[in-house]
Amino acid sequence: LITLSNEGTKTLPPEQKPVALLCIGCSLIASSVFLFLKSIWKYDETSKLPRKTTVLFFEFLVSAGASILTIVAMPHLDIVTNVTIFNGVAVISAILQLVAQCSAKQRNRFLMPCIFGFIFILIGYVLFLLLYITKNPSDIKMAIWVGLAVGGSILVSFNSWESYLKKTISDNSSFTFLKNLCSDIEECQNILHILSSLLRIVVTACVIGAYVRLAKMDWSILTSIPSRETKIIAIIIGVQLFSSTLCHWFALAACKMHALRRCFILPLYLASLAVLALLVIPVTVYYQDYRTSLNGTANINFTDYCKVAVDGRNQSLNDTVFLHLVLDVTHTLCFLDMSKIADICILTAVFWWIGFVLVTLYLWKLNVHRIERTQDLLIRRLYEGAFIEQSLLLNTRFDIQTKERIQKDVEQVKVYLCATMWHETYEEMMSIIISIFRLDEYRPKEDPKSNDFTFKAHIYFDDAFEAVGGSRHLNKYAKNLVKVIKEVFGYFFKKQQQVPDQKIIQTPYGGRLIVNMPQGNKIVVHFKDKELIRHKKRWSQIMYLYYLLGWKLTRKFYTRWVQQSKLYLFLQKKKHNTYILALDGDTDFQPASVMLLIDRLRIYPHVGAACGRIHPTGSGPVVWFQKFEYAVSHWLQKTAEHVIGCVLCSPGCFSLFRAEALMDDNVMKTYSTESKEASHYIQYDQGEDRWLCTLLLKQGWKVEYNAASDAYTNAPMDFKGLYIQRRRWGPSTMANVVDLLGSTKIITKRNQSISKAFMFYQLFGMISSIMGPSTICLLVSGSLTFVLNINSTAALVISVIPPAIYLGLCFKLKSDTQITIAAILSVCYAFLMLTVAISIIGSMLKEKTILTPSSIFIIFMAIIYLITAAMHPQEFNLVFYGFLYIICVPSAYLLLTIYSMVNMNDVSWGTRETKPAAGAAPPPALTPQTREEKEFWEELIKEYLEPLPDDKEKQKKMDNELRELRNKSKCGRMCYQEGINFSFFILNAFWLVATFIFQIFNSTFAICIPKLNLHLQETGDVIQIEPIAFMFILGFAVTVVIQFLAMLYHR
Repeated sequence: LITLSNEGTKTLPPEQKPVALLCIGCSLIASSVFLFLKSIWKYDETSKLPRKTTVLFFEFLVSAGASILTIVAMPHLDIVTNVTIFNGVAVISAILQLVAQCSAKQRNRFLMPCIFGFIFILIGYVLFLLLYITKNPSDIKMAIWVGLAVGGSILVSFNSWESYLKKTISDNSSFTFLKNLCSDIEECQNILHILSSLLRIVVTACVIGAYVRLAKMDWSILTSIPSRETKIIAIIIGVQLFSSTLCHWFALAACKMHALRRCFILPLYLASLAVLALLVIPVTVYYQDYRTSLNGTANINFTDYCKVAVDGRNQSLNDTVFLHLVLDVTHTLCFLDMSKIADICILTAVFWWIGFVLVTLYLWKLNVHRIERTQDLLIRRLYEGAFIEQSLLLNTRFDIQTKERIQKDVEQVKVYLCATMWHETYEEMMSIIISIFRLDEYRPKEDPKSNDFTFKAHIYFDDAFEAVGGSRHLNKYAKNLVKVIKEVFGYFFKKQQQVPDQKIIQTPYGGRLIVNMPQGNKIVVHFKDKELIRHKKRWSQIMYLYYLLGWKLTRKFYTRWVQQSKLYLFLQKKKHNTYILALDGDTDFQPASVMLLIDRLRIYPHVGAACGRIHPTGSGPVVWFQKFEYAVSHWLQKTAEHVIGCVLCSPGCFSLFRAEALMDDNVMKTYSTESKEASHYIQYDQGEDRWLCTLLLKQGWKVEYNAASDAYTNAPMDFKGLYIQRRRWGPSTMANVVDLLGSTKIITKRNQSISKAFMFYQLFGMISSIMGPSTICLLVSGSLTFVLNINSTAALVISVIPPAIYLGLCFKLKSDTQITIAAILSVCYAFLMLTVAISIIGSMLKEKTILTPSSIFIIFMAIIYLITAAMHPQEFNLVFYGFLYIICVPSAYLLLTIYSMVNMNDVSWGTRETKPAAGAAPPPALTPQTREEKEFWEELIKEYLEPLPDDKEKQKKMDNELRELRNKSKCGRMCYQEGINFSFFILNAFWLVATFIFQIFNSTFAICIPKLNLHLQETGDVIQIEPIAFMFILGFAVTVVIQFLAMLYHR
């Protein structure tokens, strides 16, 4: 681009030079635009204005220097200088690095390389001045261009001042100004990003505008550029923007993957040399070819070659573009007469390059953690598109390297694996026990080489006892677990088939089995008697939260005689480095998946929970549907939440939680709240994992998603099981999202990762979910119109009749009957969707057009899903289940929604439920429990976990309240939840009525767009679209595009 801006180049005529200058400006501000959009997305009321304008002053210097250097000065210099002068931007970095290293008290390893690097860069500048000024001392213009180039490169070198100030100078300085400046940078980071981005854009625009006016160029040429020149410019600027952005992303990935030297430093060192070679070698080849073509008739040198072949060529672009570009590059070298002073030019480039390498030599010994935080790796979020390799290397964190190696102790973390079980099958128990033993083999307890974390497994078994002959004994499910442990132990420890070390302890809640695994780690199985302690999953979670975090973690600190401040700090450190891995009783995982989640919490201190990629297992059409549903949900929805905000639900089957986050105010205590109102049963007990994440988000903790952390769990394999499961998930999801939306102002203030824009995205998602049934009715209506060729109004009435009848039957019939009817209707809808899909394809071929609403929607979604699947190559086979998913859309988003909303009053778990066992007696035990622990359990059970009395009247009252909640039409104290069922169906009815009215008056309100054929030519016909449907589809498309772009960024 800079070469095309040169006055003597002929690929672009002189009057079209403003186009090239404008493209250079675009490459300079591209990263600023990205940063501005990201910062605006995260903006909230808590963003502070900086107290000092020093940061903005430096931004002004850097942006002015970059603009002057690339737009004004470099178009008048040769290609060798233009490629290598960017290595000279390390001059200020060298000075700051010298100051930082000299201020340190240790003996520095890279002090001398830094000094020599500074000297080499200065020599490069001296040679550069000699090269151009001695060529023609009377050329005042060239002296000005050279002076601007030197001044601009020095101003650009202020780009990396933050690295040395924040990491070293401010810590070792007694100047209050420097410390306040660092505080400003940290506290006002978001506002500074917005202001600095705008400043860079404005400064760049001003420099371009001023230079074009001073150079007497005309902006009006932008409207009359020939198509060929437009393509050349578009391709070049596209390659520049795309490649610099990818370079920035891949550089970060290389550092986080511990490939710092071979995939980050070395390629960036060689980048400028490689570019120089790619530009100069074609010049040399064409020059030699020209000399060969003369057949020895003339002894032509480089100067003569420039006059005849380069400057004397025809202005037209009849030859190949590549030839003209090579000759334009050659033209920049003609001024210097390379046959005489090539050695000085090359020597200048070499000195600059060696100096840059020496200044950044410390990076070879830089310690980088796996998945290092970007803000800890790169000091500035901005990258420079014009000199991407130099900006990345100079922007990387600066650490003083001493000659004495200091071993940094890795903080050991403690991980508690907490699995909840109930009535899992033998095979399901086998999956999780094998996974725990695999982790024991991967991380032995006494291995000195693996001291980064220790773990202990706890299994909380609900309803583990039954009455036998007046006493309580383990039931068949609990006995199966003991058999599984014995079998797996024998497999992993083949020398001994029997479990050697085990204890059975009597407890106030039932019994406890402790087993030592082959590598020294322990499995503790807590057998719960529901006659002694409250059962169900949430209460098991409360049980292990208070036991592990309250008793195991906190108790020992209050039994020591330690200074109060030290005790508090040590306790906070332990809470920060203690994690709980929540598991289901059938989860299958690998140790690597656990390590990825541990790394996420270890590196990012504000992350309170992290979840992995959940894969449903099983076989059959119902499981195939769920496999694609889970895939799309993780590929797009969960990834988008992770990138643009926070994950709203970290599933309880495989999630890692930080103890500090769980023990925060209003998290564990609120989570222990007993459900006393009807809405509590839906939000608290039906989706406990989502509610826990809601509490964490409200306290300001971040919940993240790690796509590489895979876990497998059994999914419902029959239609009934799926409907019962989603009957729990649907209303609880809606209740928690509404709760978050109602607390938008508080959450956006406390949680830095959640912005109002993200909450608006969630609001639109909630509206889309609510409108799901009516949208499916409209889809079916369009299908009937298309297939049966009937009036759209009649088709809409017909499409509403089956779900309306099903809705009425759901209020009268039992749950099993409702599911049976839903299954029959699902088959009918599936055949209809199959017919519609084939008919739409046939219509596209018959009408010879793809620009109809239905065809555009299908093609658009197909492209999105195929590209998304291609970006996940290990899971690409799941895309074949997509066809089943599409034909089951009416069942999933219409019938299932009706079923779950009508049965909101049913708060039973629905799966694996058995008849309660009668009688109560203390379980047999071999080892008594310690007095202190026994007292702890008795107090905990009394406070939170006493079995709920079987009160028939209270249960009947709660059933009535749940029905009232389902049917309520007015907003009471729990405004968001209590009117949700009535509002749900009323909003869908309003949507259908509005669409019905618009269809009656279609000729008046319809949006008419011209119909195009397969060659994108107008056919003369028009397509009419209802405005409401168009706006909804447009909003849905925007949501999908946001998720798709977030997925690309995440991948």
